[in-house]
Order: sequence, then C-alpha cells, then structure tokens
Amino acid sequence: MRYFIELAYDGTRYHGWQIQPNAISVQQVLTDVGSNYFNNSDFSLTGCGRTDTGVHAEEFYAHFDYATAIDIPKAVHNLNNMLPKDIAIKTICKVDDLLHARFSAISRTYKYHLHYQKNPFIRWQSYRHYRKLDIDKMNAACGFLFNHRDFTSFSKVNTEAHTNDCVITQARWEHSETGIVFTIQANRFLRNMVRAIVGTMIEIGEGKIEQEDFNEIINSKDRGKAGKSVPANGLSLVAVKYPNNTL
Repeated sequence: MRYFIELAYDGTRYHGWQIQPNAISVQQVLTDVGSNYFNNSDFSLTGCGRTDTGVHAEEFYAHFDYATAIDIPKAVHNLNNMLPKDIAIKTICKVDDLLHARFSAISRTYKYHLHYQKNPFIRWQSYRHYRKLDIDKMNAACGFLFNHRDFTSFSKVNTEAHTNDCVITQARWEHSETGIVFTIQANRFLRNMVRAIVGTMIEIGEGKIEQEDFNEIINSKDRGKAGKSVPANGLSLVAVKYPNNTL
C-alpha cells in the first residue's frame, strides 16, 4: 500500500530535504523516525522535490510503501511526538499505488519573503534588504518569465537535470506587512532557480539593470550574467499540486 505524508518544516538547521553524507537533512530525520515507529529498517521516503540547505516548506509531500493498513490518526500523533519541533506531519493518506510524490506533481509554488527593517522575529524566514525596491519594475520583468522555457541562466551548473526547461505559470511581487514577497509557480524548478531569479530582480528594483536586460539574461543561458542568489532563509515551498482526485 502506498501512503502520502503531508508535512511542513523549518529548514534553518537542515542541509535541505535530501539525505546528505555527513550532514543532517529532513529526509534523514523523518526516515529514522519512521523506521523506528514502523519497526522497519527498510523504511524509505520519496519526496516531492529537493529543497536546498536552509530552505523551508509550508507544504511538502513524501510517499512510502507499507505492507499493511495503518491507523492514520495514531501514526500522525505518535510520529509528531517523535519528531523534532521544526518538522511537523500534517496528515497521512492512502493513495493509488501509481501516485508518485515527485513525478506525479503537476506544479509547485514557492514564496520568497524580503523585509526592510531589522526584525528579530522573522530573521529565519525572511531576507533583510537594506534598500527599498521598485516593485512595479520588478513585476514588469516578471512578464518575461512567461515567454521562456529554458532557464539555464538561473540554474546551478553541473546538475543532474536532464533538461533546463520549465513552464512558469505564476510570477508576481506583492507588498507584505514587513516588506515584499515574491510568488512563483511552475511545473518544475531547477536547483537554485528561484533564488537566482529573485537576486536578478533585486538588481532591477535597485535600478542597476532594466527589464529588457532581464530578458537578455534569460536568452543568454549564462548563469554568469544573472544576479547573485539571495540567501536561502527567505524561501519557502508553499504548495504542491497533484492531478484532481488523487489526494
């Protein structure tokens, strides 16, 4: 039987979702706890993606296979008691055996939070930028993202991705109580892609480059022409969408 776990985590002290040699990851912690709870040394989890070091997730899915039926309310309660405070299981549900946490997902949505004034209460979930940015120019540049598929300019080099093509369906900047927030949705993302896009758009908001330069950067397919990646702490995976009636 296949089960999906919906969880959330604060990624501050983790080296991302994926298991890493000699580094703590969310997948490793959850796998260790699941192995103990289900008394199964072969217990394994497949995540809906791989968040980078320090990136958070308000909504994240992982699947696992188990031979017998599970008392779901009991499992959610007990697993949460066993997990550290920065990882929380929202629910577990039985799904079709062919549903895959990663490959069945049809879209993912990220938010990047940026604030202007020093605020100790959001320092781990938002990036402090010291200069006000022109949000109108940044939103104008967002329009170029919908005209492209190849986002090599915003990807880490030498990755294992078989293609750098992505279909972006949402991209916008909005004001928040403490600053501004960027929302972006796509069918898939490249490693470091959102943080590199945000870093480049900040240069637009500062007046260092123009919107048309942003389009040329995408066309160049050259990571060296894009802006610096912003810090990971401002980034959160906020939604993962699957085909209708599958969850």
